[in-house]
Amino acid sequence: MTDPDTGPGASLCEDLFTTKRIKMKVAIYSRIIDEDEQTQMQHLLDELKGKKILPMIHHSFYEKIQSTIQFPPGTSVFDKSEDLDETIDFVISLGGDGTLLDTVSLVRDKNIPILGINFGRLGFLAGIGKEDLTTAVTSLVNRTFVVDKRSMIHLDANKPLFNDVPYGLNEFAIHKTDTSPMIKIHTYLNGEFLNTYWADGLIVATPTGSTGYSLSCGGPVVFPESGSFVINPVAPHNLNVRPIVVPDDNIISFEIEGRSDHFICALDSRKELVDKNVQLAVRKEEFTLSLVRLNENNFLQTLRNKLSWGLDTRN
Repeated sequence: MTDPDTGPGASLCEDLFTTKRIKMKVAIYSRIIDEDEQTQMQHLLDELKGKKILPMIHHSFYEKIQSTIQFPPGTSVFDKSEDLDETIDFVISLGGDGTLLDTVSLVRDKNIPILGINFGRLGFLAGIGKEDLTTAVTSLVNRTFVVDKRSMIHLDANKPLFNDVPYGLNEFAIHKTDTSPMIKIHTYLNGEFLNTYWADGLIVATPTGSTGYSLSCGGPVVFPESGSFVINPVAPHNLNVRPIVVPDDNIISFEIEGRSDHFICALDSRKELVDKNVQLAVRKEEFTLSLVRLNENNFLQTLRNKLSWGLDTRN
C-alpha cells in the first residue's frame, strides 16, 4: 500500500492532522468511469472528505483518474486483497454488477461490507444510484443502513482452478467451447443421479445470482434468504428440461461428455478452460458476503424498479 501524490499544497503536517481526525476508512474499487461520470466521482470524494472519511483507491483505477480528480489529503492506494485489512470499514464499488463481482474477489472472506453505487446500467447488486451519493455517505457515518448477508457458491475440483478464489457470489457455470457442439452434463445431488443435460451449458446460481445470467436463461427469481441453488440448463436440447430449485445444503457434482476435449468453467465473470476429465462439485461457501443496503431499499422494490413490474407501457 502506497501514498499517491495528493497535489500541490498538500503538506505532511496537513496529512497527519487530517488522519488524526479520521472517523472511518473506506476502499474504493472501479474498473473505469466515463468522462461524464467524473463529476460524480469528485462529488463522492468531496463528501468523504467532508465527513472525515479517508479513502483508499485501487491502484489501476487511481492511475486512470489521477489527472482529472482532486484527492483528499491522506488518500492512499491498494493493489490486492491482502491490502484490505481490519482498518477498512467499507469497500465502495463504483460501476455495475460486474464491477461489484470483481470487488467480491478482493474482499474474499474478510467480511468487509460492500457498498455498491451504480455507475452501470441495470444494477441489481449495485443498487444505489449516483444521485444518492450524499445520502449513502451520510448513512455510512450515521450507521443508518442494513447489511444483507449473501450466500456464495464454492467450487471443489481435483485440480487447482481459479487460484485462491474458488468461489462466487452469483453462479458457477459450465459451457461448451465456442466451436464445439453441445455437451452432456451428468449431474448429481449428494452422489445421487439427478439428470443428464444435453445443452450448451449448465448454470448453478445462488439466490443472489438468480437475477443475473440464470434469469436471462429463463430461470426463476429466488429471494436472497431462501437458502437454495437454481440449476438451470443453457439452451437445452430436450424441451421438457426446466430449471430446478434445490436446497443449498446439497453438494452438486458433474461429469462432462463431449466431442471436444475441453470445456469452460465460470465463476461469476471469471473463466477457465478445463479438461473434460476433471472432477467438479459445488457447494455452499462457508462464509457469506456483506452487502450494504440503504434502509429505504429492499429486494421487492429492486425487482419492481429494475424489471418494471406493475408498469403498463400502454399508458
